[in-house]
Amino acid sequence: MTNSDDNIYRPYSPVSRLGGCTCGQHASVAEHDAAALAATEARATDVETLSRDFIEAAAVKALFPLEATRRAFLSAVGQRTAMAAIASVLPLSSLQAMAQDKGSLEKTDLKIGFIPITCATPLIMAHPLGFYQQQGLNVELSKTAGWALVRDKMLNNEYDASHFLSPMPLSISLGLGSSAKPMQVATIQNVNGQAITLALKHKNNRDPKHWKGFKFAIPFEFSMHNFLLRYYLAEAGLNPDTDVQLRVVPPAEMVANLRAGNIDGFLGPDPFNQRAVYEEVGFIHLLTKEIWDGHPCCAFGTSAEFVQKNPNTFAALYRAVLTAAAMARGPKNRELIAGVISKPQYLNQPEVVVKQVLTGRFADGLGNVQNVPSRADFDPMPWDSMAVWMLTQMQRWGYLKGDVNYRQIAEKVFLMTDARKHMKELGQPAPAAVSPKFKVMGKEFDAAKADAYLKSFAIRKAV
Repeated sequence: MTNSDDNIYRPYSPVSRLGGCTCGQHASVAEHDAAALAATEARATDVETLSRDFIEAAAVKALFPLEATRRAFLSAVGQRTAMAAIASVLPLSSLQAMAQDKGSLEKTDLKIGFIPITCATPLIMAHPLGFYQQQGLNVELSKTAGWALVRDKMLNNEYDASHFLSPMPLSISLGLGSSAKPMQVATIQNVNGQAITLALKHKNNRDPKHWKGFKFAIPFEFSMHNFLLRYYLAEAGLNPDTDVQLRVVPPAEMVANLRAGNIDGFLGPDPFNQRAVYEEVGFIHLLTKEIWDGHPCCAFGTSAEFVQKNPNTFAALYRAVLTAAAMARGPKNRELIAGVISKPQYLNQPEVVVKQVLTGRFADGLGNVQNVPSRADFDPMPWDSMAVWMLTQMQRWGYLKGDVNYRQIAEKVFLMTDARKHMKELGQPAPAAVSPKFKVMGKEFDAAKADAYLKSFAIRKAV
């Protein structure tokens, strides 16, 4: 266990918020950000220390998913007593040792797929910044044209690991839209970071109730983009299967289709929302954080087979991507990262476009400059409740049929919960399964009541 004052996530502070918010110890947000950046950069040079910090903070967050409860507990008993109590029920040292295991690598030459979008920021930046090399890995990043191709290359073992849309490991594991192959999510790559972008001709038609007949692009059926757009439209009283047309379009082709008039808009990944503004062919109607603030989008993962055959290599990959995610979370790092990942071999985008996305200071195409620092973020925790919500939406729209054990599927695919299974196998006490609640368009989602949640929607295909 780390010293409570050293851990960059400050999980034992009653005035901090796990997730990078203000810690309560600085006179201003700017002073806080500067101090947090300095601490993160110092600890990020030591991959083992950074990984230990993350594991410890994740475990504490699992025990106290509600911030108010954690703060009240810590205020009542004090940090030292809290640390001793938590250590008595959580084998943090064992967890950290599992994450830090540096046995000899089974495989050092790896091919990792990615789609050139800002959602893949941690995975991409780990390459030019040397985080893979630090772990003894020789990684070839393979730019891929679309998500169906990513799926096929993972199914055919052409990629060792890949950037995924976060619902994809679930759908592939279940054999939805493809042959079934167990996949696992190591980390969430990004949260938020998407938008609904409309053609300029719709500037005066901002009410979705009036969008009947619209044609929208989404990057893939098994995507948060599809599920969030469907949710948004249904809340406005539109049936996304009958009142509008949803077309699967690769992200890189969305702006061109908007310009050509083939679509009225898209719910897609950045930087293409911002690129539409930059090209003066569209405007940002809303950021997806307005639908669900903190929603996951993309993930980093691999097959269950790869993890089983290459546990040390997988651990090294985990450490590299985790280090990149921690750096990407620092607001002061965003401009530097934008410059690194904009290059032709990665995103191949104007740096100013990527910078607007990552910093959250951007032109919206309506004549305004907005400042939304949380437009995109990089929280790597793959909570099982996220997976359960995705499964309810797959069932809501008819992709998944029959009785579904949401929790069982989530725990097999999302490795935050899979860690508990391994701890039990080792005879170690494990924390109870935790599914943080969240709100989507003001409606609370409780993974323990997923069936009732699904049945509460008036517009749906399934019961």
